[in-house]
Amino acid sequence: MLQSMRKHAKFFYFLFFIVILSFVFWGVGSLDKSASVNVAEIGKEKISVEEYWKAYEGVRARFRDTYKENFDEEMEKKLNLKETVLNSLIDERVLLLSAKELGLTVTDKELQEVIVNDPRFMRDGIFRKDIYFRTLELNRLTPEMFETSTRQQLLELKMRRLVWSAVDVTQADLRNMPTDEKAAQMMTQTLVLNERDTALRSYIDNIKGRMVIKIKKDVIS
Repeated sequence: MLQSMRKHAKFFYFLFFIVILSFVFWGVGSLDKSASVNVAEIGKEKISVEEYWKAYEGVRARFRDTYKENFDEEMEKKLNLKETVLNSLIDERVLLLSAKELGLTVTDKELQEVIVNDPRFMRDGIFRKDIYFRTLELNRLTPEMFETSTRQQLLELKMRRLVWSAVDVTQADLRNMPTDEKAAQMMTQTLVLNERDTALRSYIDNIKGRMVIKIKKDVIS
């Protein structure tokens, strides 16, 4: 099972991103960290212990839903889940800071489009303000809290896409492509994903090398 999971590393990278993204969308990024203990500090950005545990529990829950009884404590340790979640949160902060340094922004229109097209706030395919406000209230969020977190995550996603846009699969990369059209398309997509992942990892590591990052693993051990 573990070997199979490792073979699908790209899927899990995507899974971590989606799960953590969803938790920040629902207010984790809006927590008042002024009196919180921080597990990491990335420049002026902080990751509180509360934020970390919510993200971690979200990832664990998704693995349990996917792998049922096969996902046990031993597998979790082998996957180094705690550190993986922490690293993912740190990477998000690094990309967010980088986006701000480059002057990237999220317009009010872009934010509005995301919210009005969110199926959680729709009924019969139409955005409903009453559902929007009620859903936020049930999650103990104000519209300002939710929209601030959403704007931050959209900005971080813009940064990812900017890095990905620099990736180009060359003809040399496409050598030995299968003759079957469907298989060739799948291989091309895999190559592009691999190149994007490598480029993003290289970019993040380069930025990290120029930043002061403090981590307190003992508070989550």
